[in-house]
Amino acid sequence: MHFTPVPTPLDELNNPLFDEHKVKVFVKRFDLLHPYISGNKWWKLKYNFIEAREQNKDKILTFGGAFSNHIAAAACLGRDYEWKTVGIIRGEEHLPLNPVLRFAKECGMKLHYVDRETYRLKATNEFLSFLSKQFGDFFLIPEGGANAFGVEGCKEMINEMGIDFDYVCCDCGTGTTLAGLALSLKEHQQAIGIPVLQGAEFLEEKIKELQNKYIRTFNDRALRNNLKLFYDYHFGGFAKSTDELDSFVNNFNQSHSIKLEYIYSGKLFYAIFDLIRKGYIKENSTIIILHTGGILSFPS
Repeated sequence: MHFTPVPTPLDELNNPLFDEHKVKVFVKRFDLLHPYISGNKWWKLKYNFIEAREQNKDKILTFGGAFSNHIAAAACLGRDYEWKTVGIIRGEEHLPLNPVLRFAKECGMKLHYVDRETYRLKATNEFLSFLSKQFGDFFLIPEGGANAFGVEGCKEMINEMGIDFDYVCCDCGTGTTLAGLALSLKEHQQAIGIPVLQGAEFLEEKIKELQNKYIRTFNDRALRNNLKLFYDYHFGGFAKSTDELDSFVNNFNQSHSIKLEYIYSGKLFYAIFDLIRKGYIKENSTIIILHTGGILSFPS
């Protein structure tokens, strides 16, 4: 098995705000990495699949919601590299399947639906034992690839930047991407994370936990871990928006060839513009915003 990321561009953004505050802003286009394994999904799944092969496992089991890009990416990798895949889906089955789940099923993924209360037990030994009895031996990938192998992959994202920078910025769901990025920094660099869900203060401990798991698994203590989370840009919670965010996304999409959506990338870009406006970003700094994907287009 061999993973080779497709080279993706680093686009400079131009805006009077950046000139006023004397900063340079670039966007790393990880959204162009792959049609269905785009953004950070590739990096979070890479070493999980490699480890599965090392353990001689031929079946991957993972978790996600009904519109999860992670589910679609895992299913696509399973199809391309001839793994059996199982997706434990939060919520009841609704027919016809939405485009994400239809694509996953067409890739060969077996979909198993559980109610939300049961889904909360996804990390417990009892539930995992139940899944083992039902689906046989499998390699477990947590929701969103949130484990040491996901962190290892996300560490490599820094190698793709191509320029020196002062800040690297990403949206946050599970915190895995930020955990990996922060472990790869130079002394003068900082990783900025923008949680897209409300009440995400738990992410600080989650990120520490992920990084500690990475260190124990790979026996590799990184030199730098300079990160900062900003919690005020969720706009009401996951997949929620406001008129203010909608207006920002619409105006941005009309002005740039880079397209945003309001679930992940829109909140991230809004936050970075606002942090520049408020003076958090130092003058003469170079900022890289990671575009880690968004709403994918699945075959009809």
